[in-house]
Amino acid sequence: MNDTANRSITLVGAGLAGTLLAILLSQRGWRVTVYERRGDPRIKGYESGRSINLALAERGRHALRQAGAEQAVMARAVMMRGRMVHPAGAEPQLQRYGRDDSEVIWSIHRADLNVALLELAEQAGARIRFYRRLHTVDFDSGYARFIDDRDDQPHDIRFDSLIGTDGAGSSLRAAMNRRSPLGERIEFLDHSYKELEIPPAADGGFRIERNALHIWPRGRYMCIALPNDEGTFTVTLFLPNEGTPSFADTRSGEEAQALFARDFPDALPLIPRLRADWEEHPPGLLGTLYLDRWHLDGRAVLLGDAAHAMVPFHGQGMNCAFEDCVALADALDRHDDVGQAFAAFEAARRDDAHAIQQMALENYLEMRDRVDDPDFLLQRELEQALQARWPTRFVPHYTMVTFLRTPYSVALQRSEIQRRILVEATRGRGDLDGIDWDALQRVVHARLQPLEGAH
Repeated sequence: MNDTANRSITLVGAGLAGTLLAILLSQRGWRVTVYERRGDPRIKGYESGRSINLALAERGRHALRQAGAEQAVMARAVMMRGRMVHPAGAEPQLQRYGRDDSEVIWSIHRADLNVALLELAEQAGARIRFYRRLHTVDFDSGYARFIDDRDDQPHDIRFDSLIGTDGAGSSLRAAMNRRSPLGERIEFLDHSYKELEIPPAADGGFRIERNALHIWPRGRYMCIALPNDEGTFTVTLFLPNEGTPSFADTRSGEEAQALFARDFPDALPLIPRLRADWEEHPPGLLGTLYLDRWHLDGRAVLLGDAAHAMVPFHGQGMNCAFEDCVALADALDRHDDVGQAFAAFEAARRDDAHAIQQMALENYLEMRDRVDDPDFLLQRELEQALQARWPTRFVPHYTMVTFLRTPYSVALQRSEIQRRILVEATRGRGDLDGIDWDALQRVVHARLQPLEGAH
């Protein structure tokens, strides 16, 4: 490990990635200061632009273990065994994510997670400065100006290196872009989202199955609900921006109530504040951020959403950002020169970030269009059968992304091969009777090598 004595590093953003990275670097001996534009959520209550509940998977848990933070976080997490699919006019059905309860994901409230990591970051020795919004950066002289929005007072600091953990709207990214263009491209979906809430039952319990991610798929749009440990569910409706139905023709709480009465009748009675919440919360944008470069020699680097924001449909934004934190801390361990460390980190993570961005976009189509489609369900049945027969070769897409730490780029490549095998083997079939398992074995063994970590 490098000698980090008297080496300082400055983080911009004390959200999830910033606080986790602060823990990891403080543990390695770095002097870490984190600047956050908002107030301390432990004092003034939590405010967040995007509070969609987070799905914590193995990648994220592994990073938390590296930081000694897993126990504190998991105390507030709720297990989700699978997707509880609510088809129109039919009974809900649970589609398990994995083979058993060892293969699940966990719902965690963003505020709970952020507060837990803030506490641990301070305990590890990091200094966190709230009400400090990054205003300007002079990369040549190593000075940055932060503004306290309560009184517009400037606060100037000297820095050696800056790390942008300040999310999709990153101020550090904007400053780097002005200094040396990063090749930024943002592709917005033609869909947006609106947040609602299912309150607890009268006895404080959950109104619907607690250990599942609920989905109401409706073709071009969908509604989802994730459990919180206090008995509530965070509900998110994803709708097109134009057309029918859309945010263009569903503006008022009354129109939203009519939409739910027609398309989500079993969910409507669960959301008593539907009208008020609809009118109080503006629709949130959904986009993918692409950059040609994430770093400016040794002076600045971006990670997580600041470098590669993605749509939330694979539940991997946070997990990917946490993986970034471990990768950057490891790169700083291996390289005495910070610029070399930043370059090595970017090279190690770029292809994986692009892969999960692509898979997140694809998963939206699956969730809203396919989870109640007979062809998809038959392919899923075959996928499980192939995994049972050859568990180290045919590893389901979801397993690689969520329960293993298979590099995202490898998971994408293998998933595309496996999807072709499933489509070919089920074409024209209504069930798996008469499948030629010997022929399938030859195909699987020819196209897929054993996967490290699969069992």
